[in-house]
Amino acid sequence: MKVNITTPTKSYDIHIGKLPEIKLDTKTAIITNPKVSGLHINYLTNHLNTKELHIITLPDGEEYKNFDSINYALDRLFDAKFDRNSTLIAFGGGVIGDMTGFIASIFLRGVKFIQIPTTLLSMVDSSVGGKTGINNKYGKNLIGTFYQPEAVYIDTYFLKTLEKREFAAGMAEIIKMAVMFDKKFFEDIKNNRLTLEEMIKRAVELKAEVVNQDEKEKGIRSVLNYGHTFGHVIENLTNYKTYLHGEAVAIGMVMANELSKKLGYLSEEESKEIKKLLEKYNLPTTFKIKDIDEFYNHFFLDKKTMNNEIKFIIPEKIGKYKIVKNIDEKIIKNVLKEFK
Repeated sequence: MKVNITTPTKSYDIHIGKLPEIKLDTKTAIITNPKVSGLHINYLTNHLNTKELHIITLPDGEEYKNFDSINYALDRLFDAKFDRNSTLIAFGGGVIGDMTGFIASIFLRGVKFIQIPTTLLSMVDSSVGGKTGINNKYGKNLIGTFYQPEAVYIDTYFLKTLEKREFAAGMAEIIKMAVMFDKKFFEDIKNNRLTLEEMIKRAVELKAEVVNQDEKEKGIRSVLNYGHTFGHVIENLTNYKTYLHGEAVAIGMVMANELSKKLGYLSEEESKEIKKLLEKYNLPTTFKIKDIDEFYNHFFLDKKTMNNEIKFIIPEKIGKYKIVKNIDEKIIKNVLKEFK
C-alpha cells in the first residue's frame, strides 16, 4: 500500500507494508535509541543496502528531546565526515523522528532523511508531514523546522514488541483523525471493521490530504491539533514523565469536547461516544487540575497561540471540525473546573 504526499517543497511516498530493500548509494546514518536498536536494528540493516553505515544512538524519552541530544548527533556526523550527499534514517518513535528530521534540516543546511517509524503513534502522525522539533523549558516542540523526508516506510512488524500503553497512544491519534474528518472511519473503528494496516492507511491518507493543502500549518493543518492544545499543557505540567504523548492528547480531546459542548456545538451523546472509544483502548480521559490559573496561563506558551489569542480545535460533531478563537476566559476556566 502506498500513500503520496505532494507539498510545495517535495513529493514523496509513504509505504505501508513489509519493509522493502532500501538501496542508498550514500554514506548513511541510522539515528535510533537503545531500546529500538536492541530489538530491531538487525531487521533494518538486513533490508538496507548502503555505501557506508553508521549508527547513532540517542537516549530514549521526551526529556532527551533537546539540544544536548542534537549536538551529540551532529558531532558524530562531523566526526564521520558526513557531507551534503549523505542520508539520515530516523529509526524509532516520534521523539527520534522529530529529532532526526531537525538534524537533517540543519546539518550542512539540509541533507536527505528517511522516516522508519516503530510506534503506532509515529506511524500515523509524527512521521508524516515534515514537522521536526525539540522541546525546551517553555514547552513542547517550540524549536524546529518544516522539513520533508525522502520517504516514509511503515512496517507493522515493529509493533509486535510495542507495549500496550504505546499502542493505545497511537490509537488516540487515529481516533483524532476520525473525529475531525471522517465519521464513517470513526464508526468502522468503533465496530472493529478494519485491520490494523487499514486503520493506519486511512489515518495516513487523511493526514496526507491535510498536509498537501497546508504544509506549514497556516490553515487546515492546525485542525490536527485537536486535543493537543490541552494535551501539551498536561505534558508540560507533568514534566513529560506521567503521560505518553497520545495519552495526553486523549485527555486533551475530552477537554476540547467539553469546550465544544459549552459553546453549544458537540452533543452530549457524541461526546460520550468519543470518550467511550478512547476508553475502549485503555486511554486516560481524566486529569486533576491543581491550579486552574496556572493551567490557563500555560496556553499562552503554546506555539499555536498568536497575539495572545488562544486557538482551540473542537469537533462540531463527529466527522466535522471547528476552529474557535477569542473564547471568553470564563468559559475556558469553566471547562477547566470540570477537571479540578
